[in-house]
This record gives sequence, C-alpha cells and structure tokens, in this order.
Amino acid sequence: MPGIKSTSKRILDTHSRQQWLAQLDDHVNSLAWSPDGKWLVAASVSGPITIFAAKTGQVQHILGGHTFGTCEIAWNASGTILASAGEDGQIRLWDPEHGQERCKLSGGAAWVEHLAWSPQGDLLASAAGRILRLWNGTDGHMLQEYPKHSSTISAIEWQPNTQVLTSASYGGISFWQPESNEPLRIFEWKGSILVIAWSPDGRYIATGDQDATVHFWIVKDGQDLQMYGYPTKVRELSWNNSSRYLATGGSDITTVWDCSGKGPAGSKPIQLQGHAAFVSAIAFQHHGPLIATASADGNVVFWHIAKPKRPLVQTAFGSSVSQLAWSPDDQLVAFGTEAGVVTVCTPPQVR
Repeated sequence: MPGIKSTSKRILDTHSRQQWLAQLDDHVNSLAWSPDGKWLVAASVSGPITIFAAKTGQVQHILGGHTFGTCEIAWNASGTILASAGEDGQIRLWDPEHGQERCKLSGGAAWVEHLAWSPQGDLLASAAGRILRLWNGTDGHMLQEYPKHSSTISAIEWQPNTQVLTSASYGGISFWQPESNEPLRIFEWKGSILVIAWSPDGRYIATGDQDATVHFWIVKDGQDLQMYGYPTKVRELSWNNSSRYLATGGSDITTVWDCSGKGPAGSKPIQLQGHAAFVSAIAFQHHGPLIATASADGNVVFWHIAKPKRPLVQTAFGSSVSQLAWSPDDQLVAFGTEAGVVTVCTPPQVR
C-alpha cells in the first residue's frame, strides 16, 4: 500500500496523507474530477468506468464503458454529463447521478481517442483517426464534421474562454469554429505533435512532440519557437494558473519554462530534479503554487514552484503512475497507476 513521508522539515505544516485507495482490474488510462469535486471517475484500459465518491472512495457506479477499451473520459462544465470514448468507435454520454447511458454517438472510425468539451460545456468535440466531429452535448446531435485531416488527429483542445477548437496532427495545428467547416487559421509545423496545452489566459499554445521537442506559439501573431534537448518524446505538459510557467516532461527531470516578460526565448529554465526514471505525469494546482510530478518507476514528488531546489514530499507507488489530477479546489490530488491503483491524497500544506 502506498505511503507518504515528508522529506523537508522546514516547509511543511502537515504531511500529505492518503485518504483512500481502490484497486481496478487494469491500467488506469483516464482520470477526471467532476467540476464540483463530488466525484472522481477512473477509466481502465479494458473498458469499465468507475465513479467514486471523491472524499471517501465509495463506489457510486460502475459503467460498462466501451467494448475493447475506454480511451478517454471528460465532464461537461456543469458536471451533469460525463462523456467517454473508446475502441468500439463510439462516444457515450452518461448520467453520472444515476449511472445510466443517455445516448451513443458514432465517432466515424474504429477508435475514438480524444474528447473535449467547450468551456461553456454545451459543445463536445471528438477525434477518431482523421475525423473531427462536433456535437450538441445535450442531445447528441452532430453539428459539424470538419474536413478529414491529412493524418491522424493526435490531440484536441478548446482555446480558453472561447468557442474556438484546436486540433493537432502531423504538420501543425488547425483552428475551428462551430459554424464553419473551414479552418479559421493554421499554425504550420512539419513534425508529429503528441499533445496540446493552452495557457489559461489563451495567449500561448504549446505542444509536446515526437521528435523530443516542445513547440511554443504566441497566438496573437503566430510567432513560434522550439525548446529542444529532451532525451525522449514529450507527452507531459502543464501550465500554472497565471500562465507564467510551463512544465514539461520528456526526461527524468521536469523542465519548467518562465513565459513572463518577453517569454522563454533565451531564458534558463527551472529544473525539478527528483526522479530516477522518466517523468510520466505532471500537474500544477489550479490556483496554488504547488506542482506534482510522477515517474515511470511509481514515484511522486510535490514541489513549490517558488522554492524548486528541494521537493516538499516524496512517495512511492510501486507501479508507473499513468494519471495525475488535482481536485477543483486543490484540496485533494488523485493518482492512477498502470497496475490499476486509484488513490486520493491531501497535498502538503505550505506556509
């Protein structure tokens, strides 16, 4: 059973503590808090979706999920609808309160890999292979099928506080509006993008890439730059709430770029050194100064971004951490592992 210990006596008021632990049958490949923090939902690679009471770990519902496997889960903004996508080519909309399926939608390809709710929570985007579709999230009516991408869509995400959807595939990022099936704009880059991360203020968009780089665009004028020197492909990106810091994986060191002022070009990044294996998950708090990092050997480290030289707390889970998510109020943090463990802890309290 995982345990947590303090590695710093001068910063902690109280130690981080495990609240509950559950064991699923398979690798945890998606983890999502409801917007009100009432529920934590975990999807396992074999298909089932489990809804837990966030504070106690009591199982509220087990949803059937998707035949052959569930790829992703996502809540709408109000927390009234849970969407899931899977290897059966379907998107399913669920009533989380009663654990019932509301409707089933066809993604257009054998696997539906990505979902993204609009910030307002009324539009749902799905990506399946090269097919990008837009749905009315309330009744499941398809509003738009955008032109087929030239290669597999690797990531989708909405620009914060807008109705602009972005999709990534080999060759760059495309911007879409609900009312048009022509791209609003395109950021071209001849490389394989793995993940998109918008800054919370909508000024910047970053990508983690197959060629062991991070690409970075200033959205206003399309100016871009590239961070290189990572030893492996970069799948882990996280912005802090002020949009000042961008944390990146791709190594056993978490590299944090300061995007204030003139931006990260020419600056020396912060390096969080606390893992012996490659970083597998990164997440800043939604509102606070803490960042949690996890690695492929099952270790988790909490850091204070203003005091990055020493970790606050370290813990070992014994299996690679595949998912990491802060509760909406930052009072709890959840982890999922490749061995099927789901656990919720309190973060370290800092003065």
